[in-house]
Amino acid sequence: MTTLPPGQRLRALMDKPGACVMLPGAFNALCAKAIKDAGFDGAYISGAATSVSAGVPDVGLLTLEHFCRLIREAADASGLPLIADADTGFGESEMVRRTVVEYSRAGAAGLHIEDQVFPKRCGHLDGKKLIPLDHAAEKVAAAAKAAKEMGEGFIICARTDARGVEGLDAVVKRAQSYLDAGADMIFPEGLQSEEEFRFVADRLRSAAAAKKPYLLANMTEFGKTPIIPAQRFAAMGYSCVIFPVSMLRIAMGAVTKALATLKRDGSVYNVLDQMQTREQLYQTIGYTPGVEWACRWK
Repeated sequence: MTTLPPGQRLRALMDKPGACVMLPGAFNALCAKAIKDAGFDGAYISGAATSVSAGVPDVGLLTLEHFCRLIREAADASGLPLIADADTGFGESEMVRRTVVEYSRAGAAGLHIEDQVFPKRCGHLDGKKLIPLDHAAEKVAAAAKAAKEMGEGFIICARTDARGVEGLDAVVKRAQSYLDAGADMIFPEGLQSEEEFRFVADRLRSAAAAKKPYLLANMTEFGKTPIIPAQRFAAMGYSCVIFPVSMLRIAMGAVTKALATLKRDGSVYNVLDQMQTREQLYQTIGYTPGVEWACRWK
């Protein structure tokens, strides 16, 4: 299956009966490789994690080229199929089409675009605003057309933030419009309970015609969604679940504590047991000193 394009590989994983593919967020290539080594079948490139790693808030400030560089590095390092955040598509339909092409060239399996106005907000914050439904569907259609023309199974996921603005019925209405426009997958953002996830899944699956849509769940922390295990998402019919900022939060929590210890003690002696050793780090990147490193790049 590794010889298939990334989009086809991820589709095959999600098509397995009862599957809900776990996609931890990779905030850099090394993290993507660690995700692979931990036994995961895919990973996620988060707009929030990418933005804060660059020292800016998640409001759509970074460029298409910035995202593509990270996608390419993570895909090359891990070999995993990646779903990548494309925020609001970096512009109107023309830019949405270009984003699909550039993300695919960078090695992504698919992307999601959202229906917020620009500048967007984190999906778990209040005060969001939506673009008109026909405008959002037009952008989804542009993305779907570009993906179809490439013919490699690239996944178009439409995210809707309607839950926090117009309610659950609007989530279903917008999602159905995006499916009609050509989306392969729906990402209902900011849902607040298992019951809401089940409601959306049941409504969309029952309304689907020939082929049931893929569904993506967001398992972020400290937001509006309670902690729900992947097994529960699978039982509700979700195809994959992302953990967008989890690894970054864990890493930065450790960094902050280590810096406080270094400042206090003047050395890292008391945090050595919390570090990867040199050997473990080399193992992650597949490097043996003195031995020619085998390039994994495509």
